[in-house]
Amino acid sequence: MNACARQLPTSTLLDYWFGEAVADEAAVEEHLMACRFCSSRLRALVQLGDGIRQATRGGLVHAVLSPAFVEKLRADGLRLREYRLQPGGSVACTITPEDDLVVSRLQAALRDVQRLDMIFEDLTTGTSLRLTDLAFDPAQEELVVVPNAAALRALQQSTHRMRLLAVHGESERELGDYTFHHSRS
Repeated sequence: MNACARQLPTSTLLDYWFGEAVADEAAVEEHLMACRFCSSRLRALVQLGDGIRQATRGGLVHAVLSPAFVEKLRADGLRLREYRLQPGGSVACTITPEDDLVVSRLQAALRDVQRLDMIFEDLTTGTSLRLTDLAFDPAQEELVVVPNAAALRALQQSTHRMRLLAVHGESERELGDYTFHHSRS
């Protein structure tokens, strides 16, 4: 397939797919009908989105999601177990066979944050993982984390901590730490 001389930007394809306002939508539709290259790119984006959605709904990935996406999952009939924690908070938590996903709502002052990192620590094994440059909405004042449900089901009794860090250049400050005392249901 030959490349397109007037290739539509990926942002335009995504806006079109999500039904967002697209400048000269009729021209975009006409281009997609005539251009196999751009219509193939749109199909690939849709397939990628479907794959991500299926993996997320299946609890196969760790994800940071928007509150609106979590509500869509709930509206689609997924059974969600939710935990809401303030900075410094801890919770006894579990996942049951009836739960499709576990949602952790980490409250934090995000308004002036430019970059957000999270350190995930397994206090039982002493291991940690740093996730950098997380997507977040500073107006939400929370980060919505959905851990891998299959991994949660495999856990024995354990303690995990998530630490949110605001990063600015070479400096960082902790926004909060959140402790999860997991037990099997």
